[in-house]
Amino acid sequence: MDAVHYSVLRDNLKSYMNRVTDDYETLIITRNNNKNVVMMSLDQYNNLMENLHLIGNEVNHAVLMKSMKQLEQGRLVNQPVLDIEVD
Repeated sequence: MDAVHYSVLRDNLKSYMNRVTDDYETLIITRNNNKNVVMMSLDQYNNLMENLHLIGNEVNHAVLMKSMKQLEQGRLVNQPVLDIEVD
């Protein structure tokens, strides 16, 4: 995670935005009085929100933790992928 002062960002906005989106870089934009902000790609943001939703619900969290424990114990089951025709 890189940090850049907002005046430097302003002068090089396109290149920083490209780094954020192309390299999946999260950027801290520093400002006076410690009023910093974070810039991230929309893909990263959506992924973060989805993960928060999944682990924020107690039932989802319990299912995920159970699955992770089964994975760590090597309790895996291979399932064939079904071919489903879509009309």
